[in-house]
Amino acid sequence: MSAPTEEARQPAESAYGYRPGRTLPLRVEFARQLKRRRTLVMGAILAALPFVLVVAFAIGGEPDGPGDRVTLMDTATASGANFAAVNLFVSAGFLLVVPVALFCGDTVASEASWSSLRYLLAAPVPRARLLASKLAVGLGLGLAAMVLLPLVALAVGTVAYGWGPLVIPTGGSLAPGTAALRLVVVVAYVFVSQLVTAGLAFWLSTRTDAPLGAVGGAVGLTIVGNVLDAVTALGHWRDFLPAHWQFAWADAVQPHPEWAGMVQGAAVSVTYALVLFALAFRGFARKDVVS
Repeated sequence: MSAPTEEARQPAESAYGYRPGRTLPLRVEFARQLKRRRTLVMGAILAALPFVLVVAFAIGGEPDGPGDRVTLMDTATASGANFAAVNLFVSAGFLLVVPVALFCGDTVASEASWSSLRYLLAAPVPRARLLASKLAVGLGLGLAAMVLLPLVALAVGTVAYGWGPLVIPTGGSLAPGTAALRLVVVVAYVFVSQLVTAGLAFWLSTRTDAPLGAVGGAVGLTIVGNVLDAVTALGHWRDFLPAHWQFAWADAVQPHPEWAGMVQGAAVSVTYALVLFALAFRGFARKDVVS
């Protein structure tokens, strides 16, 4: 009896030449998501914010902090670097939450709402491969949104207020080169701190066929976390809330940066995110996809 051919050794349910790792390439998924209207609108909103703030400062005059306390907002017009830092400060609490929730929460649920999810799986795209591609692209677009805002703000602020050191409200300043490196650290930390929102949105996206429900649910739960962090009666329990550490990046824009708060905040955020991502993959692997 002759030995079985290579074709005969192929699994009955797999076509010849089928390679699961080659399905749904990242570049294809990225191109699909990048061309969507919600991606372009969100990018336009983030790019427009620095211009809105420049106009606001031009109309309202120099920014003033509350009372006699000097804050980062007071130094917004000191240099382009200060202006970029202020844009991050006013956006980190809510505005930057929206693109992360949108890009990670809309990714799987939108396919279900279009009734195209089952056809992707019948292509066949392995479920883990589909989720990995969707998650990677969603996180990539979220990171791009966080990079876009300070880049545009730095360019706009430099034109409006000049290129100079980053003036620190508590005294002192950072040289432009050092300030640029610190802003890179700040953006990286803001992205890591938003991984919890990404995890919530992605997990909800695998549980519902309504993209708005996944995105709105993630944003809503993030807001609840911010509200709970404001309840000082919780004491040290607030240390377990990701929202408690969302502005720990301010320690990086000091003459002598402190990293303890950022390390703890990153650890809390990554821990929650990994649990949520694991729940998303586990639940979707067992889900009966009918849409």
